[in-house]
Amino acid sequence: MAGRHLFTSESVTEGHPDKVCDRISDSILDEYIRQDPDSRVAAEAMVTTDFAAVAGEVTSRADFGRERQEEIVRGAIREIGYVGDKMGFDADKCTVDLRLHSQSPDISMGVDRSGGELGAGDQGLMFGFAIDETDELMPLPILLSHRLAEELTRSRRDGRLPWARPDGKSQVSVIYEDGRPAGIDTVVVSTQHGPDISQEKIRRQVIDEVVRPVLGERWDNGIKIHVNPTGRFEIGGPHGDAGLTGRKIIVDTYGGYGRHGGGAFSGKDPSKVDRSACYMARYIAKNVVAAGIASKFEVQLAYAIGVSKPVSLHANTFGTGKIADEKIERIISEEFDTTPAGIIKELDLKKPIYKATSAYGHFGRKEFSWERTDRAGALQAAAGL
Repeated sequence: MAGRHLFTSESVTEGHPDKVCDRISDSILDEYIRQDPDSRVAAEAMVTTDFAAVAGEVTSRADFGRERQEEIVRGAIREIGYVGDKMGFDADKCTVDLRLHSQSPDISMGVDRSGGELGAGDQGLMFGFAIDETDELMPLPILLSHRLAEELTRSRRDGRLPWARPDGKSQVSVIYEDGRPAGIDTVVVSTQHGPDISQEKIRRQVIDEVVRPVLGERWDNGIKIHVNPTGRFEIGGPHGDAGLTGRKIIVDTYGGYGRHGGGAFSGKDPSKVDRSACYMARYIAKNVVAAGIASKFEVQLAYAIGVSKPVSLHANTFGTGKIADEKIERIISEEFDTTPAGIIKELDLKKPIYKATSAYGHFGRKEFSWERTDRAGALQAAAGL
């Protein structure tokens, strides 16, 4: 893309109301998978002032009752830092309403196909994206936004910002020149805080403890910085806004840089392709870029409920490919098993790994199996490069 433009992405901390819900949902999911790796789970959470609800559908051999479920919910809230009476949401005192029940047999019939074949848990379209503008092969705006949110939480936990509370947001506007990052235009950080602290002190400490360390060599005195631009953020978290599972799908993926199929991730077991196929699509896209086949790459997969193989696969190199997009599609089809069973096996998804994904993005983090680039050599050879 020629010329100069800005692109902006945002992130939120684990204390954001929607992210509280994602953590609760994935914590419930992890316990089911820990006890029974074949569990089918769709757990949705909602939080508001001193109230948390979990509802959804489960098919599992796991054995833990309402008392343990409630303990998991309270534990997830406590880990984030919502304890005590001062924030309107207390892990130990909030009301917890649990409404988990059996999965529809109509869905199970489609997923558990005859002959042991695993069908897709739903219809839908999923995208994976990668770009070579960062070492993580992620777009720079969302990567920096996540790093700011992580550092904001870290500085709260380690005492550098003792007045900070769990809720917070970040946003970064990156300057692009001829399609490549050329600098940072604007940074926004909003952090929940306690009483009796000036906004001037909050601004100074957030810049010194969060913004400067994260930007590092990208720091420029000309960057526009907004810290708590409303002037006050004392009421926050679920007391300030109700939260829901799956409401931060753009934060979870590519910050709006790549397209999104609309499906949320948290609380869903890997038979549900709106989660697992997005992980597979990222794995494919990252390996295509790591192989040098394209510098910017997006792949779309689409499924029909109860059908194992994708109904479509589409590759897009945005004009950066060293071979034709149609050839890349053929290579992907030959090199990757994109059936639900193949995805689960390749990425080793029947493990209690999901709570860790519930904040700071599902992509660009090397601890996850879908971030490996171990197939790049095979793709490079298949492409004849």
